Amino acid sequence: MVLLEYGVNLNVMVLGGLAIALGEVVDDAIIDTENIFRRLRQNHQSATPLPADQVIHSASLEVRGSVVYASFIVALVFVPLLTLDGIAGRLFAPLGQAYILAILMSLLTALILTPALSYLLLTGGKGSLSDPPLMRFIKPLYHNLLSWVIKHFRVVALCCFAICLASLAAIPGFSNKFLPELREGHFMVHTASLPGTSLQESLRIGRRLTAEFLKIPGVQSVSQWAGRAERGADTYGSHYSEYEIGLTKLNGQQQQAVSEQLRGTLAGFPGLNYEANTFLTERIDETISGYTAPVVVNIFGDDLATLDRQAQAIAGIMQGIDGAADIQVRAQPSTPKLDITLDVNQLNFFGVNPGHVSQVIQAAYETYSAGKIIQNGKTLNVGVTLPEPFRHQAEALGQLPLQSQDGHLVWLEQVAQISHGDSRYNILHQNGLRLQTVTCKVVNRDMGGFISELKTRLHNDINFTGGSYPEFTGAAIEQAQAKQNLVLHALIAGVGVIILIYLAIGNLRQTLLTLANLPFALTGGVIAVAVTGSPLSVGSIVGFITLFGITVRNSIMLLSHYRQLTEIEGRPWGFETALLGAQERLPSILMTALVTALAMLPIAINSDNPGREIMGPMAAIIIGGLVSSTLLNLLLLPGLLLHFSKAPQAL
Repeated sequence: MVLLEYGVNLNVMVLGGLAIALGEVVDDAIIDTENIFRRLRQNHQSATPLPADQVIHSASLEVRGSVVYASFIVALVFVPLLTLDGIAGRLFAPLGQAYILAILMSLLTALILTPALSYLLLTGGKGSLSDPPLMRFIKPLYHNLLSWVIKHFRVVALCCFAICLASLAAIPGFSNKFLPELREGHFMVHTASLPGTSLQESLRIGRRLTAEFLKIPGVQSVSQWAGRAERGADTYGSHYSEYEIGLTKLNGQQQQAVSEQLRGTLAGFPGLNYEANTFLTERIDETISGYTAPVVVNIFGDDLATLDRQAQAIAGIMQGIDGAADIQVRAQPSTPKLDITLDVNQLNFFGVNPGHVSQVIQAAYETYSAGKIIQNGKTLNVGVTLPEPFRHQAEALGQLPLQSQDGHLVWLEQVAQISHGDSRYNILHQNGLRLQTVTCKVVNRDMGGFISELKTRLHNDINFTGGSYPEFTGAAIEQAQAKQNLVLHALIAGVGVIILIYLAIGNLRQTLLTLANLPFALTGGVIAVAVTGSPLSVGSIVGFITLFGITVRNSIMLLSHYRQLTEIEGRPWGFETALLGAQERLPSILMTALVTALAMLPIAINSDNPGREIMGPMAAIIIGGLVSSTLLNLLLLPGLLLHFSKAPQAL
């Protein structure tokens, strides 16, 4: 309701934020209800039972502080998403807003509604001290496993530490993309032959390409646009064509196979520049840089010849770098043309008006309206132009007849010099500066590594002199900037998280132990990335941020319960208390992890399929991280506290 009030409509990112928050939303009620239910059962078996409302009040207050701090911590973890700008901000800010609002509303419900409902629904009848059947089965297994881990803590900790280092060391080897490949069920293919290519030739090439495209399994339809409309917004010439390729119902891997076959088909047409993308990918890339490519290199300068040489050199360097595809120089340096130079002396000799020459040429190639006729009650325009075959013959231009002032016919070649030359199809400008642009796509390679290698090669191999200089832009640069901003803001938010953890725990050593558990929790997310083969994108970073919040929350709940056992109930801190506290927190931690994992599972399954490309890898990371964080919170954290914490009073 709050999002709709502020103009944020429901979309897949908002629903994803609500799905991610589901575990924490339920967790607030789970922690409160589970503790109230356990205290009510104990009270019913007491020799002098207290009033139910008093038990519920004290049981709710027992976990109230930790629930409040934990909720604010997980909400603060997602604040960096709200600071993203550009495309990343438009995509992920609604997710962060939905998550934070859901967490805060859940906290409000847990503080007000959950205790009241517990009083209404849990106070009838006598409870039993025995656990539910599933917990009766799980708790002995957990007791034995935790006992073994604590007894062999050094060996287990070293093994976990080695796994953690190995998983973190594997992160640089993963591919990086601003967004994963989007599976939209169709492709947009752009082709450009030499400037000056006739429309008929572009259509002929298009018919051949269409026939080849339709041979690819899964391709359902192919449509071609050649050149541009008379009043079209784009300034493409007749050498440019665009194809919309519709697919049958294919999964993600099949669509990727079609994409590779499309490029293989296009590569079989020498002299043809091309690129193939999905529509949404093109729009995102075009919004970022103005071009439908993720890697864009602009060269600014004054001298067009120098810009052309440097652009061709950059294109050659790109071709030599592994992973580069669809390389294009956007402003071709030459376009064929016919030059007509009028000879003033000959014009005067034959008595031909220069304006008449222009009218004849225009009539020959653009059509001249000579008058109107009426047929069957309809008024029709009469146009004069050259027959179609002559309009495509350069030598026919010299035979255009001109009428002199005395009525004689003169040929154009008698009063003008006609020659073949070349010119520019277009000259690019930005902010009042001339530029040349080279674009490419990165295939089967880490985009960050590609950009780094490209920058190094360009600065080493090309001497930017004469006032020219390069600029790197595109989705690759946007991704790097988004990651830097996200990491920077996450570090700032991390300071606030550490302060809240310290306020919740009240002990610096326990705060550090809580943070030491985070790399182990990230191990599951890294393993999930390796298993699924998904590239690291902005969505993947969001998944790791989510794991950070979940891990900290579970750690705080376990530590706060240990404090309850030692400070309030007076139990001595040691092996038995560590086992008891972990066993009593086992149901709520397992339920939280299970609810979150089940909410993410439908999104994570077949994450490469249409509709799940962005959220799927993030969900897989969350599920993988939940497994490792839950295991390590339940098995490793008690051992860490036993080995590195001080006297029970510190808890």
